[in-house]
Amino acid sequence: MSSLLIKNALAVVTVDDDDRIVENGNILIKDGVIDYIGTEECSAQQVIDASGCFVYPGLVNTHNHLYQTFTRNLPQVQKMELFPWLVTLYEIWRGLDEDSIFLSSLTGLGELLRYGCTTAADHHYVFPQSGSEFFIDRQFEAADLLGIRFHATRGSMSLGKKDGGLPPDDLVQDVDTILKDSQRLVEKYHDPKPFAMHQVALAPCSPFSVSEDLMRETAVLARSLGVRMHTHLCETKDEENFTLEKCGLRPLAYMEKCGWTGPDVWYAHGIHFNDDELLLLADTGTGVAHCPVSNMKLSSGVCRIPDILRLGVKVGLAVDGAASNDCQNLMAEIRSAYLLHRLIYGAQAPTGYELLKMATRGSASLLGRDDIGQLAPGKAGDLFLIDVSGLEAVGARLDPGCFLGTVGFSKPAKSVVVAGKEVVRDGVLLGINESETAVLAEQAHRKLL
Repeated sequence: MSSLLIKNALAVVTVDDDDRIVENGNILIKDGVIDYIGTEECSAQQVIDASGCFVYPGLVNTHNHLYQTFTRNLPQVQKMELFPWLVTLYEIWRGLDEDSIFLSSLTGLGELLRYGCTTAADHHYVFPQSGSEFFIDRQFEAADLLGIRFHATRGSMSLGKKDGGLPPDDLVQDVDTILKDSQRLVEKYHDPKPFAMHQVALAPCSPFSVSEDLMRETAVLARSLGVRMHTHLCETKDEENFTLEKCGLRPLAYMEKCGWTGPDVWYAHGIHFNDDELLLLADTGTGVAHCPVSNMKLSSGVCRIPDILRLGVKVGLAVDGAASNDCQNLMAEIRSAYLLHRLIYGAQAPTGYELLKMATRGSASLLGRDDIGQLAPGKAGDLFLIDVSGLEAVGARLDPGCFLGTVGFSKPAKSVVVAGKEVVRDGVLLGINESETAVLAEQAHRKLL
């Protein structure tokens, strides 16, 4: 039996059912699962001294596009909104190959991990017509090297320009190819058991890049295989106008027609839902991944988070694609969300702690998991430590639960633990050589451009 003790934490923010914060706390993890949280002394094979640190449950990212790591901070697209932004970047993304997928995944997942994210969901939907057969396999390879829990969503585009869609025709696939590979990936990688390191969901890209047939058939396949469903929805007014013109329906009504509501479905963004649509989401258990920084950068709008929380709609937090953020730091996303909603909603805005809860338990619920997202006996040994003993935290330690929202923390975590194994120490990834990876990744980035 392996065991790890986190000892002498200034505060353990559990995000458990009782919202406990344990001062001077210890956490004992055995075989990857939390065995004890409290102030009693324990012994273990490995000990991490958390003196001067706040300890949090591992953050859970619910929507990303790791391949976009190699198209960050491009001056040509900085003033664009979603549709022209996509049309411009498709011209670069058609050059993706296995090396760029593997190295962008290492880079993006590594950045997430260093800033406290222990479970990441990625939405990969760009498959050039040759050489893209094993893109998702390379993502799992990268995740395993780093030691992060990984939810791959097999994305897809089937509606090219000639059929009235947005993407180029050479970046779309036929329905049979998409469904066949979706089933292959589920059968090869999806682990439905508690504490799984690998899971798979099916994720046609969006109403403006996917045919109605693919939406319908994906829902049937996903439910026959027992996996979840994910797509972009209600991100922009352009998307709303597209579905009204092409289908005669608002985006959510169109998705409902295709069988895409229910507790096994979560949407990215969800900015432009009206009151009745929010009630439908709540009634059906359909979830939303909130991507505040991406929504601000692309001028898409502000998700109605206070209303979503009041109605009990399932909601998690996400960084979205690296090219629309342009970083992959879920700790920073918590503070951005806090400030955005304070600006828009004032006293109705969620607190820093509510946003931490969104990034942990809320995000876990979108992925259909109750084994992650909190620190409690019987839950996964996924957590991170931040050192608050320095000048930047003086006077700010009174409320550890709200700290990441109200104060923020700009440095990598002191330690990150996944399944009871330390994967980041003193802000450095232990699974890979960061310097060597950065050189290789930069070369691949330049080659792609």
